[in-house]
Amino acid sequence: MMTKRRGNQEGTIYQRKSGTWLAQVSIQGKRVSKSFPTQKESRLWIKKMLEQVESGLNATGARMIFGTYLKTWLENARGTIRPKTWQQYEGIVRNHLAPALGSIRLSELQPNHIQNLYGQMLKHGHSPRTMQLIHSVLRRALVIAQRQGLIGRNPAKVVDPPRYAKGEMKVFTDTQARQLLITARGMRNEALYHLAVTTGMRQGELLGLKWKDIDWSTCTIHVQRQAQRINGMGIIFSETKTRSGNRMIQFGQETLKLLAAHLKRQDLERKVEGWRENDLIFPSTIGTPLEQRNFYREFKELLKVAGLPDIRFHDLRHTAATLMLLNGIPLLVVSRRLGHAKPSITLDVYGHYLPGMQSEAAALMDELVTPIAAELQQPSQHLATRGPLNSTGGGHLTLHRHPQVIHQGLEP
Repeated sequence: MMTKRRGNQEGTIYQRKSGTWLAQVSIQGKRVSKSFPTQKESRLWIKKMLEQVESGLNATGARMIFGTYLKTWLENARGTIRPKTWQQYEGIVRNHLAPALGSIRLSELQPNHIQNLYGQMLKHGHSPRTMQLIHSVLRRALVIAQRQGLIGRNPAKVVDPPRYAKGEMKVFTDTQARQLLITARGMRNEALYHLAVTTGMRQGELLGLKWKDIDWSTCTIHVQRQAQRINGMGIIFSETKTRSGNRMIQFGQETLKLLAAHLKRQDLERKVEGWRENDLIFPSTIGTPLEQRNFYREFKELLKVAGLPDIRFHDLRHTAATLMLLNGIPLLVVSRRLGHAKPSITLDVYGHYLPGMQSEAAALMDELVTPIAAELQQPSQHLATRGPLNSTGGGHLTLHRHPQVIHQGLEP
């Protein structure tokens, strides 16, 4: 048996009787080893492992299987993210990451492993958007692994998922939005549709509203929760999507009237046997949280009756945003009504819908800086002339420029 040894902290290579090679490194006093068919592969593995040790890799990470890490990471993340988000992460790990990459050692996960996964997914018809979500989860999981010393570098950071083109945003014109609300008159959820179009609130935010959130004296609504359906848990109420989503939104007098009429109608429903009080503004007919699937069917039927294009309910949020911006509502105000963290987010999402504002800006700037024509007080000359100075330094300077510029007399 041939043996080749290296110095301390450089690793060791052994050749077995079978002809294979065993590479070993010592990390934090613990031996980590792996077999290879060639000596060259053993040397390369040792080199990569020692590079990761230099970057912070510990013994636990060197021995851990990626699938095991993902399971632990998910359990630890459960209490730090929203239930809906955790459910999405769990599905991505279970359906994609664990089957494809779960058997690889965490410390040996390479960029090419990730890139190959994306290539196979594209080949089997998965959308680039799905791969972007997978990539986001993978990067987040590996950031935590690197922070804990379980890997020396994050291989996902050097991999780019396939790009995807965002679908064209569908929005209603003011005429179409008005037609929707006219058709919704008299419906049980008329006020809900009116709020969606006039405030841009998300569906989950609307379905999570409670009567205690309304200040009738100031015509404001405090958005502070959202309704979400979680598999195995039913409909739950959670925080708004972002910190900025917790906001105050002012509504107009027409909305005030609709909400008052809606409350009066709901007071009659409360008298029916079986009502379950949850203080919800837009509950089911028995007071429980409104099932989004049922509401979806109602919305689609409303679009058909109104003779309007088929859009998502979320597109009413886009409609509200574009109508506000196109009608001169300041970007900062629109951003706050939508619950965006920064006005730049609003501009990134809706800026391409505002080409008309470029024309208005151009016309306004022309008007602001173009010199105003005025009658000349004396014959125009092409050069500036100065009369003779008197003993006190007096004199007269006349400047003649573009015909539209007022001539000025400068007296010392």
